[in-house]
Amino acid sequence: MATATSTLDPRMTNPAVVIPDAMQALQAFGKAAKRGGVPQTTAYFVHLRASQINGCSFCVEMHSAELKEAGAADERIYAVAAWRDAPYFTDAERAALALTEAVTRLSDRADPVPDDVWEEATRHYDEPALAALLIEISTINTWNRLNVTTRQIAGAWPADTEGSE
Repeated sequence: MATATSTLDPRMTNPAVVIPDAMQALQAFGKAAKRGGVPQTTAYFVHLRASQINGCSFCVEMHSAELKEAGAADERIYAVAAWRDAPYFTDAERAALALTEAVTRLSDRADPVPDDVWEEATRHYDEPALAALLIEISTINTWNRLNVTTRQIAGAWPADTEGSE
Protein backbone atom coordinates (compact mmCIF):
# COMPACT_ATOMS: atom_id res chain seq x y z
CA MET A 1 0.00 0.00 0.00
CA ALA A 2 1.31 3.45 -0.92
CA THR A 3 1.99 5.93 1.84
CA ALA A 4 2.03 9.65 1.11
CA THR A 5 5.20 11.51 2.02
CA SER A 6 3.65 14.96 1.63
CA THR A 7 0.28 16.48 0.83
CA LEU A 8 1.41 16.68 -2.79
CA ASP A 9 1.84 12.92 -3.05
CA PRO A 10 -1.17 10.67 -3.60
CA ARG A 11 -1.87 8.32 -0.72
CA MET A 12 -2.73 5.57 -3.18
CA THR A 13 -3.93 5.01 -6.71
CA ASN A 14 -7.46 6.29 -7.19
CA PRO A 15 -9.84 3.57 -5.94
CA ALA A 16 -11.78 3.66 -9.22
CA VAL A 17 -8.58 2.67 -11.01
CA VAL A 18 -7.78 -0.03 -8.47
CA ILE A 19 -11.26 -1.52 -8.90
CA PRO A 20 -12.10 -1.19 -12.62
CA ASP A 21 -15.75 -2.16 -12.11
CA ALA A 22 -16.08 0.94 -9.92
CA MET A 23 -14.65 3.11 -12.70
CA GLN A 24 -17.12 1.64 -15.20
CA ALA A 25 -20.02 2.15 -12.81
CA LEU A 26 -19.09 5.75 -12.04
CA GLN A 27 -18.61 6.55 -15.71
CA ALA A 28 -21.95 4.92 -16.58
CA PHE A 29 -23.71 6.88 -13.80
CA GLY A 30 -22.24 10.14 -15.09
CA LYS A 31 -23.04 9.26 -18.70
CA ALA A 32 -26.67 8.48 -17.83
CA ALA A 33 -27.08 11.97 -16.35
CA LYS A 34 -26.14 13.52 -19.69
CA ARG A 35 -29.40 12.18 -21.16
CA GLY A 36 -31.55 14.22 -18.77
CA GLY A 37 -31.49 17.54 -20.58
CA VAL A 38 -29.20 19.62 -18.35
CA PRO A 39 -27.02 21.87 -20.53
CA GLN A 40 -23.42 20.62 -20.53
CA THR A 41 -22.08 23.99 -19.40
CA THR A 42 -24.44 23.93 -16.42
CA ALA A 43 -23.21 20.44 -15.54
CA TYR A 44 -19.61 21.67 -15.72
CA PHE A 45 -20.44 24.59 -13.40
CA VAL A 46 -22.10 22.14 -10.99
CA HIS A 47 -18.98 19.96 -11.07
CA LEU A 48 -16.70 22.94 -10.51
CA ARG A 49 -18.72 24.38 -7.63
CA ALA A 50 -19.03 21.07 -5.75
CA SER A 51 -15.31 20.46 -6.29
CA GLN A 52 -14.47 23.90 -4.87
CA ILE A 53 -16.60 23.21 -1.78
CA ASN A 54 -15.00 19.80 -1.30
CA GLY A 55 -11.45 21.07 -1.87
CA CYS A 56 -10.76 18.69 -4.76
CA SER A 57 -7.87 20.32 -6.63
CA PHE A 58 -7.89 17.62 -9.26
CA CYS A 59 -11.55 18.21 -10.15
CA VAL A 60 -11.35 22.01 -9.84
CA GLU A 61 -8.62 22.01 -12.45
CA MET A 62 -10.38 19.49 -14.70
CA HIS A 63 -13.78 21.16 -14.68
CA SER A 64 -12.32 24.65 -15.12
CA ALA A 65 -10.53 23.34 -18.21
CA GLU A 66 -13.75 21.70 -19.47
CA LEU A 67 -15.59 24.98 -19.09
CA LYS A 68 -12.85 26.83 -20.95
CA GLU A 69 -12.90 24.22 -23.72
CA ALA A 70 -16.70 24.51 -23.91
CA GLY A 71 -16.34 28.24 -24.53
CA ALA A 72 -17.30 29.60 -21.10
CA ALA A 73 -16.03 33.13 -20.53
CA ASP A 74 -13.14 33.46 -18.10
CA GLU A 75 -15.24 35.74 -15.89
CA ARG A 76 -17.83 32.98 -15.43
CA ILE A 77 -15.19 30.39 -14.55
CA TYR A 78 -13.43 32.71 -12.11
CA ALA A 79 -16.66 33.82 -10.43
CA VAL A 80 -18.42 30.49 -9.91
CA ALA A 81 -17.44 30.41 -6.21
CA ALA A 82 -19.19 33.78 -5.82
CA TRP A 83 -22.09 33.11 -8.18
CA ARG A 84 -24.65 34.84 -5.94
CA ASP A 85 -22.84 38.17 -6.31
CA ALA A 86 -21.69 37.86 -9.93
CA PRO A 87 -23.80 38.95 -12.91
CA TYR A 88 -22.52 36.18 -15.20
CA PHE A 89 -25.03 33.39 -14.51
CA THR A 90 -28.54 32.72 -15.74
CA ASP A 91 -31.40 32.12 -13.32
CA ALA A 92 -31.36 28.41 -14.27
CA GLU A 93 -27.62 28.17 -13.58
CA ARG A 94 -28.11 29.93 -10.25
CA ALA A 95 -30.82 27.41 -9.32
CA ALA A 96 -28.50 24.54 -10.25
CA LEU A 97 -25.63 26.06 -8.24
CA ALA A 98 -27.85 26.62 -5.19
CA LEU A 99 -29.03 23.01 -5.38
CA THR A 100 -25.41 21.87 -5.79
CA GLU A 101 -24.35 23.72 -2.65
CA ALA A 102 -27.27 22.34 -0.63
CA VAL A 103 -26.75 18.73 -1.75
CA THR A 104 -22.98 18.96 -1.29
CA ARG A 105 -23.35 20.36 2.25
CA LEU A 106 -26.11 18.07 3.54
CA SER A 107 -24.96 18.15 7.16
CA ASP A 108 -24.59 21.94 7.39
CA ARG A 109 -28.23 22.67 8.29
CA ALA A 110 -31.29 21.08 9.83
CA ASP A 111 -33.16 21.22 6.50
CA PRO A 112 -30.39 20.15 4.12
CA VAL A 113 -32.21 21.10 0.91
CA PRO A 114 -34.63 23.89 1.83
CA ASP A 115 -37.94 24.17 0.01
CA ASP A 116 -36.99 27.51 -1.55
CA VAL A 117 -33.88 25.97 -3.14
CA TRP A 118 -35.87 22.99 -4.40
CA GLU A 119 -38.76 25.14 -5.70
CA GLU A 120 -36.39 27.43 -7.59
CA ALA A 121 -34.78 24.40 -9.21
CA THR A 122 -38.21 23.09 -10.25
CA ARG A 123 -38.98 26.43 -11.92
CA HIS A 124 -36.09 25.85 -14.33
CA TYR A 125 -35.84 22.08 -14.70
CA ASP A 126 -38.48 19.44 -15.42
CA GLU A 127 -38.38 16.10 -13.61
CA PRO A 128 -35.94 14.35 -16.01
CA ALA A 129 -33.59 17.34 -15.88
CA LEU A 130 -33.87 17.52 -12.08
CA ALA A 131 -33.06 13.81 -11.89
CA ALA A 132 -30.06 14.38 -14.16
CA LEU A 133 -28.95 17.37 -12.12
CA LEU A 134 -29.10 15.35 -8.89
CA ILE A 135 -27.12 12.56 -10.53
CA GLU A 136 -24.53 15.10 -11.75
CA ILE A 137 -24.23 16.50 -8.21
CA SER A 138 -24.04 13.05 -6.63
CA THR A 139 -21.47 11.81 -9.13
CA ILE A 140 -19.11 14.74 -8.70
CA ASN A 141 -19.39 14.46 -4.92
CA THR A 142 -18.39 10.79 -5.18
CA TRP A 143 -15.38 11.66 -7.37
CA ASN A 144 -14.43 14.47 -4.98
CA ARG A 145 -14.53 12.16 -1.98
CA LEU A 146 -12.40 9.53 -3.70
CA ASN A 147 -9.89 12.11 -4.92
CA VAL A 148 -9.62 14.19 -1.74
CA THR A 149 -9.36 11.19 0.57
CA THR A 150 -6.59 9.62 -1.49
CA ARG A 151 -4.98 12.99 -2.29
CA GLN A 152 -5.19 12.77 -6.04
CA ILE A 153 -3.08 15.60 -7.41
CA ALA A 154 -4.27 18.18 -9.94
CA GLY A 155 -2.90 17.36 -13.38
CA ALA A 156 -1.76 13.88 -12.36
CA TRP A 157 -4.56 11.64 -13.64
CA PRO A 158 -3.39 9.02 -16.16
CA ALA A 159 -4.44 10.14 -19.62
CA ASP A 160 -5.75 6.73 -20.61
CA THR A 161 -8.29 6.42 -17.78
CA GLU A 162 -10.38 9.56 -18.51
CA GLY A 163 -10.40 10.56 -14.81
CA SER A 164 -14.04 11.25 -14.15
CA GLU A 165 -17.59 11.43 -15.23
